[in-house]
Amino acid sequence: MTPNPNVMQAVEKLGYRVTVGDVATQAGLNLAEANRGLLALATDAGGHLQVAESGDVVYLFPRNFRDILRNKYFQLRLQEWWQKVWKVLFYLLRISFGIFLVVSIALITITIILIITAMNSSNDNDNRNSNSSSSWGFFYIPDLFWYFNPNYETYPEQKRRSRNQDSQMNFFEAVFSFLFGDGNPNARLEERRWQEIATVIRTNQGAIAAEQISPYLDDLGASYQQEYEDYMLPVLLRFNGQPKVSPEGQIVYYFPELQVRASNKQYEPVSPYLEELPWRFSAADSGQIMLSGGLGIVNLVGALVLGSLLRDGTVAAQLGGLVAFVQGIYWLLLTYGVGFLAVPLIRYFWIQGRNKKILNRNRDRMARARLLGDPHPDLQQKIDYARQFGTETVITNKDLIYSTETDLLEQEVEKKLGSGE
Repeated sequence: MTPNPNVMQAVEKLGYRVTVGDVATQAGLNLAEANRGLLALATDAGGHLQVAESGDVVYLFPRNFRDILRNKYFQLRLQEWWQKVWKVLFYLLRISFGIFLVVSIALITITIILIITAMNSSNDNDNRNSNSSSSWGFFYIPDLFWYFNPNYETYPEQKRRSRNQDSQMNFFEAVFSFLFGDGNPNARLEERRWQEIATVIRTNQGAIAAEQISPYLDDLGASYQQEYEDYMLPVLLRFNGQPKVSPEGQIVYYFPELQVRASNKQYEPVSPYLEELPWRFSAADSGQIMLSGGLGIVNLVGALVLGSLLRDGTVAAQLGGLVAFVQGIYWLLLTYGVGFLAVPLIRYFWIQGRNKKILNRNRDRMARARLLGDPHPDLQQKIDYARQFGTETVITNKDLIYSTETDLLEQEVEKKLGSGE
């Protein structure tokens, strides 16, 4: 069984000495997954179990456990190798769209010039007009593409100012971002949700009222379901929570396994509610977006002009060479030109609709969080009752009765020496 990468990352962040509750909170896992992951990792990486007098278990791992696993599992070495290869492949994929755009514009422009030149010659126009057209075309291309010149930084300052210095993208990366964006900003939303819920529970020493968790949940159900706090069932199941009923009939919840810690490390501050991040059209700066869109328009207009010139198939047949080649791939160039502008346009309107839904969900969760800022008397009474069940246990070496690090007989001797027997 290959160790869970989320468990491995949590162990490293927590200092290689953890409880199940520590890992569940850090990684956003349920307790069963965290427990299985820790047992598997301890078995494979030479970890140790430390048992406290209370019966609670702490897992201790060597700091080089990744090296141990890498030597043991070929699959892990393969995964690490593939991650490196995939980064290179994905980068090549990203820049390929920008490269194709440049190639498309260059092919279209040169082909138009060749056709117009040939048409002018066939109409017995003077060479001056032909030379004028040619010189215009070949002068325009390098000026248009100054942005991707490898010596871009040597261009005059007024041209460099158009580029936002905060952007870390080059032109080809910006083209991909303009087309497809930069990924889902909430790709790890569920993991973040459960991390924040577990942190809130631990911050309140393992005992909470349902209203303290509701700002991190969605779809609380109908009003009667909210009244009976049905939305707390997934939380109880995930973290082995137990309900308690107050004399007034109010329900609170405590989580024994989240009340045990391996260290006094402070919790990272948590947001008062789960905030979804809005989708961005592109992480490229405004200058790069305008340049990408502008070149897309140039490419599409050029493709349409080229199509009108190629309508008479005899021209390509007469000229042959590059013109014949471009005619053969013309529909590919036209499709790319249309798609280059259509995809960002569709994505723009899709993002607007999605961000409205995100805004509404954030508002709902924020409204629930505000109730905790100035709780009404019944809610405050409920929170106070929950605090009666709040406790926190930090397991230190003094609390241990057994550890797999050393032989059991040695541990007994050390205990007796420590007690002065």
